[in-house]
Amino acid sequence: MAISANRLELLQIADSVAREKAIDRAIVIAAMEDAIAKAARSRYGSETEVHAEINPKTGELRLSRHLHVVENVENPANQITLEEARRRNPAAQLGDTIADTLPPLEYGRIAAQSAKQVIVQKVREAERDRQYQEYKDRIGDIVNGIVKRVEYGNVIVDLGRGEAILRRDEMLPREVFRNGDRVRAYIYDVRREPRGPQIFLSRTHPQFMAKLFAQEVPEIYDGIVEIKAVARDPGSRAKIAVISRDSSVDPVGACVGMRGSRVQAVVNELQGEKIDIIPWSADIATFVVNALAPAEVAKVVLDEDNRRIEVVVPDAQLSLAIGRRGQNVRLASQLTGWDIDILTEQEESERRQAEFQNRTKTFIESLNVDEVVAQLLASEGFASVEELALVDEKELAGIEGFDEETARELQTRARNFLAKQEAELDARRKELGVRDELKTIPGITTKMLVRFGEHGIKTVEDLAGCATIDLIGGTERKEKEGEAKREAGILDGFDLSREQADALIMQARLKVGWVSEADLTKPEAAQSAGNTAANG
Repeated sequence: MAISANRLELLQIADSVAREKAIDRAIVIAAMEDAIAKAARSRYGSETEVHAEINPKTGELRLSRHLHVVENVENPANQITLEEARRRNPAAQLGDTIADTLPPLEYGRIAAQSAKQVIVQKVREAERDRQYQEYKDRIGDIVNGIVKRVEYGNVIVDLGRGEAILRRDEMLPREVFRNGDRVRAYIYDVRREPRGPQIFLSRTHPQFMAKLFAQEVPEIYDGIVEIKAVARDPGSRAKIAVISRDSSVDPVGACVGMRGSRVQAVVNELQGEKIDIIPWSADIATFVVNALAPAEVAKVVLDEDNRRIEVVVPDAQLSLAIGRRGQNVRLASQLTGWDIDILTEQEESERRQAEFQNRTKTFIESLNVDEVVAQLLASEGFASVEELALVDEKELAGIEGFDEETARELQTRARNFLAKQEAELDARRKELGVRDELKTIPGITTKMLVRFGEHGIKTVEDLAGCATIDLIGGTERKEKEGEAKREAGILDGFDLSREQADALIMQARLKVGWVSEADLTKPEAAQSAGNTAANG
């Protein structure tokens, strides 16, 4: 290729390859230099350090041999003594390199072929690097391409300056592409791989829809309207939450467009996927109500600690709120990031009635009061005897029908009941052989100690040897019949979070000296409690 070419041809070839492959001309010239040097080594010996230099302006080729200055020559092909080196260059020192100019060579067919392979390989590597550098910063962009071929359901897309892959699971259901079809998709990943950079495309990614709206809606492109969240069931239905930074611009109307023209353009690109556009709200209750549209919501109850929300809907709206195969509530949950439980008004009423009756019964039995007083306490929101014992006496006396004397008597009875219950639990704890030292661990109650004793945990060492999963459970194991079964934890029913269970175990390990105070602040310490039982 470049071996038998004259000076002008060398530069012409370099310019041509650089333009064709869209890579730097200097990279092509460097590849030629490596190729010529390799071909020359086949003539002078593989151990000889031959270097080739091509003048990028004139195309002049210069060959040279590099010799390392050493004290004792072991390999004359690439080493030279200090004495010999100083004959050529009086300033030479040990460790320097002496360059000998070599005469031009006539290359044979095999040497030329070898040089060509080096050039092709170097150019290919440079092309791959250029492709990776170009597309790695385009993750999150929409690209247009032409289907080059289809392999096992995966579509190879020609992007003009590179190839990308659109996998079967990243395409919309029932979507079929043929050679030559135009395709629009979202770049969600670019990776370096031995065979070259791999560009991964998707048409099911939630951000593909967001980017399509940004192309169709000028207000989104200009930043006036912002897409806050997207949830998709690809090819079927999607929800998109939007907010406007300008009070005069309706975010939903901007996305819908005149007579639905803007949203229809996105729907057409997504093969008819139905899209619900809803206003985003910082108030999670309002946001969830909006997300469940078109269903109407009667009431919501938030559990912020567990990021759960209970939604009450009219009986006739239940199927609409849940959606076909749970699609509507599932998308609303993905959009908001909260778990959503849906109840009908009748179910919620029945549950509230059952809770009211249970609380009433608890107060009658624990406080030895009549049903009217117990119902008053339950209707005021008291859920347990503990709450009644700890509440401010004035608040209790302020309940209609109660006075200060009644409030004082109720609290006295509540505290006496709790003291009696505590004494019974402590007696049971001692009967089970649970040591007193376990009581000193912060966060452990007497009721927990009884549960520990029932499961054979009687010392601090026993607790220190537990894993988090032993306390709170939650694993699922496959039974022989193929059904999944939840493994119960020792402290099931105590409403203990994973973090609280981790803390109990780590405090026990601290007491027995398995960890130090410093270890308690390390994230990996809690992970250790969660995954393994310490062995001391």
